[in-house]
Amino acid sequence: IFITVLLGGIFYAGIHLSNDIASTEIVSHSSYVLLALALLIALGFEFVNGFHDTANAVATVIYTYSLPPEVAVVWSGIWNLIGVLASSGAVAFTIITLLPVDLILQVGHRIGFAMVFALLISAILWNLGTWFLGLPASSSHTMIGSIIGVGIASQIIAGKNGVSGLDWAQVMKVFKTLMISPVIGFTGAALLLLIFKLVLRDPQLYRAPEGTKPPPFWIRCLLILTCTGVSYAHGSNDGQKGLGLIMLILIGTAPTAYSLNHAIGVNQVQDYYAASEQAIHIFDNHSARQIFTGDARAEVTRYLQTQQWTPQTLPALRNLSAQIQAEVLLYKTLGNVPPTQQPNVRNQMYLAGEALRLEMRSNPAGFSTQEQTALQKFIDHLDRATKFIPTWVKVVVALALGLGTMVGWKRIVITVGEKIGKKHLNYAQGAAAQIVAYATILGAARFGLPVSTTHVFSSGIAGTMTSSGAGLQWSTIRSIAMAWVFTLPAAALLSGSLFWLLRNVIHM
Repeated sequence: IFITVLLGGIFYAGIHLSNDIASTEIVSHSSYVLLALALLIALGFEFVNGFHDTANAVATVIYTYSLPPEVAVVWSGIWNLIGVLASSGAVAFTIITLLPVDLILQVGHRIGFAMVFALLISAILWNLGTWFLGLPASSSHTMIGSIIGVGIASQIIAGKNGVSGLDWAQVMKVFKTLMISPVIGFTGAALLLLIFKLVLRDPQLYRAPEGTKPPPFWIRCLLILTCTGVSYAHGSNDGQKGLGLIMLILIGTAPTAYSLNHAIGVNQVQDYYAASEQAIHIFDNHSARQIFTGDARAEVTRYLQTQQWTPQTLPALRNLSAQIQAEVLLYKTLGNVPPTQQPNVRNQMYLAGEALRLEMRSNPAGFSTQEQTALQKFIDHLDRATKFIPTWVKVVVALALGLGTMVGWKRIVITVGEKIGKKHLNYAQGAAAQIVAYATILGAARFGLPVSTTHVFSSGIAGTMTSSGAGLQWSTIRSIAMAWVFTLPAAALLSGSLFWLLRNVIHM
């Protein structure tokens, strides 16, 4: 079944990619090679992600013999696929906004490819290392560390302050989520297990598996249900980690097909015009219709890079928004924008949206609540034009996750089932940890926040072991904690070094 789905997904993705490439203008053979290599590495990251994070989703059903491993990983892969397909892409683009704006605007150049390769290769190497040791390390932590490393390295190479190009407010927002989610996993699972003991009195629920005998029917159904929920939640959150980077790759190599969302037609453009007209009116009111004669794009880019608001920023943002409005109205739909203009229009939209989003955090222009609501509608229209993910991309990412789970599940499953607590994992502990993981991960995905399935689930297992009095194997806990502590700096150092090396190796 899985092989059939895999082949069908590859064929489906190949047809759509070929059609998209046929409509674009890739001018050199090296661009084809870079596209193929970048997609291969990006899917390789998702494949390795399957070793770590998706293994947590199937750990309980495999360890308790509720499902055979082959059936469990196929079932989990299907629900990962559904989770990725149902995702909004918000987590994917939250990850992307951590990158320095000048790197994002250069995705089609040598520096852009060096950035993507450095990010993905460093994440793959660290994930493979921790998987080999059987440590449930976080792919989310790894990716964010890699992004920070590339961002700092790019600024140092450019002769700037190493931390000036990163959006540290956004980095800290994501980092806080990664830090808080394991606490929620630990306490939530511990409390839920205590509730189980009060409500569900069946003693079989609190026994460890006996040999290879499956659990009682109703317990088996509960464990399969929680596995399904975690798999779906994992796809809807962790499955998005590579989506944004794959889109950067596609935008860089085939800008005609992927720079702008061609599904936006005449009606949506008219809605965009109404929202942009209202935004421009708000800008005029707050800038006293000040005339800006400089380079609007350069001023908005400067604001994003330095996060320093000046009296010139709002008039520049107004001019940039008016330029975008005029170009979009001229061509009626985004698909009609000439191929040579599509990357430029996309970059203008991206700059305007991100600058306005940054402004609204601290609101130096003093927008009222009603004005902020109108401006958010304008941002949403800009996002729909530039932050979209084709279905075939979601399909291949989900398949890579499922295949990775099938190949590498065993090491992580053994650690989760046998090495976190002093006693073997019982049915109630597995169900409690998975229910809390499902709710936490899915909730974070709704707000576009990346969390680690590994952190939440393994913390949940530790919480159930503590609340049941089983105790923890501190040698394993220390090893996991050390992996968590060193993941971010190690990934940052590795990605920064690779970026410095690759920028001198890649030629286009």
